Amino acid sequence: MYSDLWIEERFEDFLGLRLKVEKVLFSGKSEFQTVDVVETKGHGKMLLNDGLIMVTERDEFAYHDMITHVPMFVHPNPKNVLIIGGGDGGTAREVIRHSSVEKCVMVEIDGMVVDACKEHIPQTASALNNPKVELIIGDGVKYVKESDIKFDVILVDSTDPIGPAAPLFGSEFYGDVFNCLTDNGIVVSQGESSWYAMDIQKSLLNVLNEQFQNTYLYSFSNLTYPGGLWSFTFASKSLDPLKDFAMSRVEKSGLEFDYYNKELHTACFSLPNFARKGLKGLIQNA
Repeated sequence: MYSDLWIEERFEDFLGLRLKVEKVLFSGKSEFQTVDVVETKGHGKMLLNDGLIMVTERDEFAYHDMITHVPMFVHPNPKNVLIIGGGDGGTAREVIRHSSVEKCVMVEIDGMVVDACKEHIPQTASALNNPKVELIIGDGVKYVKESDIKFDVILVDSTDPIGPAAPLFGSEFYGDVFNCLTDNGIVVSQGESSWYAMDIQKSLLNVLNEQFQNTYLYSFSNLTYPGGLWSFTFASKSLDPLKDFAMSRVEKSGLEFDYYNKELHTACFSLPNFARKGLKGLIQNA
């Protein structure tokens, strides 16, 4: 019985999110982190890495829609897609819905995360068995450094810049990402919170500006990340997420989404003034 069990994620030393847990489905420790999957009362199944909420069944679609479909509908013909991280499988699930995709390579460092989600959260992980998905359990930093494959879209679906994810926010990594992209390639990365982590956003955007012609930040809301308002960075060699986006492509795709839509695509690049002021000079939509 877990009727009196609650889980609390604490953010720094002043904020917490507390959720009722009905059942613990999995608990383990890999060489990188602790991995837990629990059944919650109000948010369905939940994945936690080192006690931090990664995914819940109730709101995962917001994150996965926005990391994926914004760049996929900007690129004119995304055939080869690389996902760095994304062990829950939700980003890969959304990528292969696009008919143009021939191959989706996913490089996740922690096999325990993948296995736990395959067993307990098939809502996100079911696509990992799709023949279009090549799943590699390994270091994404090493992969982009050594790969000779060119990708149209790279999605950096990482945790916060601590532990194994720390190098995914660095200059050397994004130099290698640049080299792995086609001439009109796009990279979208998990971009933290403007409310609580604008310092991390500034650092990441400075890194992206060293390499890419176009750099933007766009936002979305969800239920379980600190502050509710979360961001992705968009960087490309040539394509502009607004000028090179055609709403008609979304309509013609025939795809249906729970969060993303053609109007939201442009609206998500309209940032609140505090973010525009704080990030002025670092992004083109500030």
